[in-house]
Amino acid sequence: MTETADDLSAPLGQDKPRRKRRLRLPFSAMQLIAVLLGLFLLTFAGFAIFNKDPLGGEPLTRIAIKPADKAADEKPAASSHAGDGKQESKHETKETPKPPGEQKTVTMIDGSTGARHDVVIGGDAAGKSEAAAASAPPAVMAGIDQKLLEKSRYGMIPMVAGDLKPFNVYAAEADRAKAAKMPVVAIVIGGLGVGAAKTTDAIMKLPAAVTLAFTPYGADPGKLAERARAQRHEIFLQIPMEPYDFPDNDPGPQTLLTSLSADQNMDRLYWHLSRMQGYAGIANFMGARFVATEPAMQPIIREAAKRGLGFFDDGSSPRSIAAQAAANQAMPFGKGDLAIDVVPTATEIDRALNKLESTARERGIAVGTASALPVSIDRISAWTKTLGDRGILLVPLTTAMLKSKSS
Repeated sequence: MTETADDLSAPLGQDKPRRKRRLRLPFSAMQLIAVLLGLFLLTFAGFAIFNKDPLGGEPLTRIAIKPADKAADEKPAASSHAGDGKQESKHETKETPKPPGEQKTVTMIDGSTGARHDVVIGGDAAGKSEAAAASAPPAVMAGIDQKLLEKSRYGMIPMVAGDLKPFNVYAAEADRAKAAKMPVVAIVIGGLGVGAAKTTDAIMKLPAAVTLAFTPYGADPGKLAERARAQRHEIFLQIPMEPYDFPDNDPGPQTLLTSLSADQNMDRLYWHLSRMQGYAGIANFMGARFVATEPAMQPIIREAAKRGLGFFDDGSSPRSIAAQAAANQAMPFGKGDLAIDVVPTATEIDRALNKLESTARERGIAVGTASALPVSIDRISAWTKTLGDRGILLVPLTTAMLKSKSS
C-alpha cells in the first residue's frame, strides 16, 4: 500500500527518489585488516627498537680483508720460473729501504722459561737468518786494558789478569792516605746512559770525584761511559734486578729474576757486562726482591768477585744479603746510606746533603745516591764546592769502599 501511494503522489514525468544503499563489509573482513595493520606497526616498532646499527641507515661499504701471508711479512713472494717466462708476485710487498744504522736486533728472553728470541727492529731483515741478523757486539772503549777482557757470546766482558783486577785498574785516582785520616763522602749518580742530555750534564757539571753508574740500556751507553772516563769519573755498571712488584715495575730487558735458574741469570749477566767496559764494579738497578734472595744473589756475587769487580748495594732493600755474600768472597763492597733526591726539590736535597755530611762526621764514611735530575746536579755541585772547607773529603766510591773494608 505504501509503495502504491508513493507512486500516485510522485509528480508526473519524474522518477521517484531512490534510497541509497550503504556498503557494509562483513565483520570478519574488518577484523582481518585491523590485524594486518597492527602486525605492520609492530614489525616497524620492533625494527626501530632492536636494531643496533649505530649508523642509523646511513650508506655502508663493506671491504673484505684477508689475513696477510706469513711468508709475505718476511719478504716479497716474487720468484721467477724458468721456461715459462712468468713471474709470480702474489702478496708482494714493497718498502722503502732504511739506512743500515736504523736496524736493531733485540734479544728477548722469556722470564719464566728462559727461551730467547731475536727480534729485528727496523731495516730490511729479508733473507737473513736469526744468527746473521744478530746485532754486532759493542765496540771496545778507548783506554781499556785488553788483558782485562774476555770474549763472551755477547761481546767482551771483564776478567782478572794475574794481579790486575778491573776494580783496581779502573778506580779513580784519590788521595787515599788523606781519606784514611778524615771523614769522607762518596756520591753515586745512577740511571745514566739512557738520556744523553742528562748523562752529559752529570759528566760535565759534577766534580770528577763523583762516581757515575750506567744502566746497560740506551742507544750507545758505551760512548757516554767513555766520555765520563775521559773526564776522570770512575764508572759502575748497574745490573737490572727483580723488584718485589715485578712485572708491574719492570727494570728492563734481560732483568735478573728469582724465577730463573742460576745459568739463565748468568747468561743475562754476561749480556749486561758486555754493553760497555772500564767499570770498577757493578751495582743493583732496582732489585729489592733479587738482592734479598740468597739462592739467586750468591752466584752473581761469586761471578763478579771472580772477575775482579766490586759490588755496590744502593741501600734500597733493607733485607739485602749482598754485604754478607760479598764478605764471603772477600770482594770490595759498598752500600748507600741515603738517597739524596727522593723529594726532588732544592730545599729537600739540601737537607739530605746536610744529613749525609752529619753521617760522615759520625761514622767516618757516608755514601749518598742520586739521579741525574737537573735540580740534583745543581745542588750537589754547589754543595761539593765548600765541602772541603768543612773538614770533609769528597772521594770516589772505590775509595770509600776500600776505607770501609780496612776500618
